[in-house]
Amino acid sequence: MLEANDLRFYLDEHLDVEIACQLKRHGIDVLTVSGLRSFGEDDTKQLNRAIRMGRVFCTNDSDLVDMASQGIEHRGIVFGQQEKHFIGAWVKFLHALHKDCRPDELVNLVMYLSIEN
Repeated sequence: MLEANDLRFYLDEHLDVEIACQLKRHGIDVLTVSGLRSFGEDDTKQLNRAIRMGRVFCTNDSDLVDMASQGIEHRGIVFGQQEKHFIGAWVKFLHALHKDCRPDELVNLVMYLSIEN
């Protein structure tokens, strides 16, 4: 059962939907670009949707990190490297983040995926 202070995630189109499937099995609220059928939208539109929905944006697109460094407000961004971080690493990292953090602790923070397969 989701609590009001549970982190919720938004996975961009570059991340494998299996990440969301595995997190959902643990009761974690995750939306994907695939599930929303919003493929091809620009980064700003995707990030704004995540902000409106109160979700941490998960991506391997460095453009989002650049946007955050320019001062754009967000609910948190998790960045991983496509050639380095695979499904298991994403699931472990996001599951731990969900367990250990409240949504208000991640506002305007960029976190770098640190667990490798």
